[in-house]
Amino acid sequence: MSKTITITNEDILQQVKLSCQLPEMIDQIVKRQIVEDAVTEAGIKVEDEELQQAADQFRLMNKLDTAKDTHLWLEKHQLSVSDFEKILEFGGMSGKLMRHLFTDKVEPYFYANQLNYASAVIYEIVLDDPDLAMELFYSIQEKEVTFYEVARQYITDVELGRKGGYLGKVTRQDLRPEVSAAVFAAKPPQLLKPVMTAKGVHVIFVEEIIKPELEGMLRLKIMSNFLDEWFVLQQGRLEVITK
Repeated sequence: MSKTITITNEDILQQVKLSCQLPEMIDQIVKRQIVEDAVTEAGIKVEDEELQQAADQFRLMNKLDTAKDTHLWLEKHQLSVSDFEKILEFGGMSGKLMRHLFTDKVEPYFYANQLNYASAVIYEIVLDDPDLAMELFYSIQEKEVTFYEVARQYITDVELGRKGGYLGKVTRQDLRPEVSAAVFAAKPPQLLKPVMTAKGVHVIFVEEIIKPELEGMLRLKIMSNFLDEWFVLQQGRLEVITK
């Protein structure tokens, strides 16, 4: 005989607490109220056509190909159609508010900080011995051996060695300050003199420096960062009371 388990709202709240998720939930509630207040003050509205587009995009991203798939997804998350519309409406309001507040600030910020958005395509070998690093540097420079051959021999990570030390596209933030300064001062293609850091001695080949462009994704990233900072500022002005 099967046993029935009844889960109440109190049980759910208790589990949220025991899972240590309550601070995150409270933060989300506060952010929602901040957005709703700011949207009302700015007179921002999400039109029916925009909601439909958001719904189509949501179903596409979540692979809800049929009405049945969508119904099952709502059932799984215990959401009504009205709840689903509120999710879409809030997403639309947040996006519109972000553009309303920060669109004019993105371009000036980007041009003032564009060096931080540059990226480089590099290959790297990290050694423990400075003398060995210099010896290998000169050997590669004199074409006695290739960077790839050195990487295969001296990189302990097998997969990275197979790729010849290829790290792909990296930004300044991805690199240690000493390495970043050398990489972004390079004139590719260029083999850099070994760079010493706390991690070891870096022998680096800079294949390409990629200048940043203010395209869609980067523009969105900058506005999202602005929005996060704005939330922190707004939350600092609030007293949150939980009952």
